[in-house]
Amino acid sequence: MFSESSSFLKGMMLGSIFCVLITMLGHIRIGHGNRMYHHEHHHLQAPNKEDILKISENERMELSKSFRVYCIILVKPKDVSLWAAVKETWTKHCDKAEFFSSENVKVFESINVETDDMWLMMRKAYKYAFDKYKDQYNWFFLARPTTFVIIENLKYFLLKKDQSQPFYLGHTIKSGDLEYVSMEGGIVLSIESMKRLDSLLSVPEKCPEQGGMIWKISEDKQLAVCLKYAGVFAENAEDSEGKDVFNTKSVGLFIKEAMNNQPQQVVEGCCSDMAVTFNGLTPNQMHVMMYGVYRLRAFGHVFNDALVFLPPNGSDND
Repeated sequence: MFSESSSFLKGMMLGSIFCVLITMLGHIRIGHGNRMYHHEHHHLQAPNKEDILKISENERMELSKSFRVYCIILVKPKDVSLWAAVKETWTKHCDKAEFFSSENVKVFESINVETDDMWLMMRKAYKYAFDKYKDQYNWFFLARPTTFVIIENLKYFLLKKDQSQPFYLGHTIKSGDLEYVSMEGGIVLSIESMKRLDSLLSVPEKCPEQGGMIWKISEDKQLAVCLKYAGVFAENAEDSEGKDVFNTKSVGLFIKEAMNNQPQQVVEGCCSDMAVTFNGLTPNQMHVMMYGVYRLRAFGHVFNDALVFLPPNGSDND
């Protein structure tokens, strides 16, 4: 009897170890992604301003009209004050912006995705956006409600990028063998990347709804895993000087760091002049940023940009 019991316990232990090993191997597979694709990481840079000056005025006008950015903001009821600030500030500059909420919120219009799991929220938002707007927009930008975005700088950065190519860009982070775009700085997908992602959302072997059996990976890592199977890889966005333009921290934090590290070059050492995003902002900081970016002007300083991105029809943007 004792021998039978001992054999049973050994069998249970071996079975448990086997399950753990299978799960770990599954995660190792996710970390390495699909070996079919070979990719060298690229640092994508904004176009050269001198090149823009060579374009005729008519061509510039056509370019300004051709960039259509759809903005996705993932929110939860606890974010209501941030939600209000985002709605009143930078989202007015998107060609269209929609909020995707974990549940119905009476005070604001949103699309209820009926889950508070961030990866499921992201999947449902991308699915909705592609199904409804694939013929209307060529770039799709996703952000948290703590992120401030300068949409015109985003459009300028994308100026020489072909939306028919699989672009997936923002602020990249490396985790083991997986390189992904951090959601903290915002995520940009071209329409081609959206097509490829949409084709995988219904294939659980390549793009599962859950990240693993034992532990869960973050939503931005899970997105990178799915896109990797489709041959779409994370790209870091930088200006012509190599500075990041998608930022995972606020301007205030960058300035504080610059004051400690480069006290003689606080402004120059802080951030890119063509920054697209900053993250970790409070509602009050959102409005301060809006004032600084779109309202405040130094008398006597005239800025004549070679290209102007026109607001969408019916927009009440600044």
